[in-house]
Amino acid sequence: MTTSPVLAEVVRSGFVEGRHHGTLVILAPDGTVERALGDVAAPVFPRSSNKPMQAAGMLRAGLDLAGERLALAAASHAGEDFHRDLVSTLLAEHGLTEAALRCPEDLPGYGEGPGPRGRTAMNCSGKHAAMLAACVTRGWPTETYLAPDHPLQRLIRETVETATGEPVAHVAVDGCGAPLFALSLTGLARAFRACVLADPGTPGRRVADAMRAHPEYVAGTGRTDTLLMRAVPGLLSKAGAEGVQAVALADGRAIALKIEDGHARARGPVLAAALASLGVDASAIPPSPVLGGGREVGEVRAVL
Repeated sequence: MTTSPVLAEVVRSGFVEGRHHGTLVILAPDGTVERALGDVAAPVFPRSSNKPMQAAGMLRAGLDLAGERLALAAASHAGEDFHRDLVSTLLAEHGLTEAALRCPEDLPGYGEGPGPRGRTAMNCSGKHAAMLAACVTRGWPTETYLAPDHPLQRLIRETVETATGEPVAHVAVDGCGAPLFALSLTGLARAFRACVLADPGTPGRRVADAMRAHPEYVAGTGRTDTLLMRAVPGLLSKAGAEGVQAVALADGRAIALKIEDGHARARGPVLAAALASLGVDASAIPPSPVLGGGREVGEVRAVL
C-alpha cells in the first residue's frame, strides 16, 4: 500500500506533534503536470469542488442563470441571510418552495450557527435550487431530480467527464444527497483550468465568471474561497469536504489537493504554499493556528 506524502505538520510549542498526509497536483499553463505529490491519477471524491462543473451542466440543460444566482448554484454557502433569501427567490422564480428541496435541513454556518434551521440554510441549497430550476425549465420531473439516472444528473455527469477528460470512476451519494462522482486530482485540476480558459459565454466560463464576480455567494463572509477570489484577480477557487481544494489561475495554471485524513485545518496552509510556489500572493488565506491555554502556541504549516 502506497503512503501519501506528508503535506503539513502540526507544530505545538516548537514540537511537531502530528502530520497530515495528502496528494497534490499543479498544472502548468499548457495543462501538463508541473508537480505531483502522491498518486494524482488515483480517484478521489472531490465533494463540493465538483460544483462548478455541476453548475455548468445545469446551464447546458437550458437553465438561464447569471450573476449572484449562478454563483449560488456552485456554492457551499454559509447560510447567511443573503444566501437563504436568494435560494428562496430562485425557487419562487420557478414556481417552487423550500419543500421541493431534497437536501437535508441544517443550521447556518455549516451546522454551527444559531438558526433558523431549514433546507435553505444547508450549504448546498443553492445547487439544489438550481437543479430544480433546470428541471422546471426542461419539463423534467422534480421529485426525482437527485436520482443518478435522472436526465439532469446524466447530463451533469457527461459535463464532468468532458471537463476532466476522464470517465467517472465511481458514483456515490454526497452529503447533500446529490450524486457524487469520483475523479482523479489531475482531472479535477483540468476541469478548473477548462472553466477559466473556456470561451466567453460558454457554460464553464459563465460559471467561472459568476463565481469570481460574486465570491461571497460561493462561500460567505470570511470564508477562504471568498477571500481568495477577491484578493487574486482571475483566480477561481472552490473547496470541498474531506480536505479537498481546487483552484485555477487566469493563465491556466491549476492546483488540486486532497488531505488524506479529511481535516480542513491543513487545507489552507497547503494551498497557500502551493500558490506561493507559483509566485501568487496567498496571504488572504487565513492561517491555521494551534492553541494552548487560549493563546496561539504553534501552527499547522505546509511541507511541500
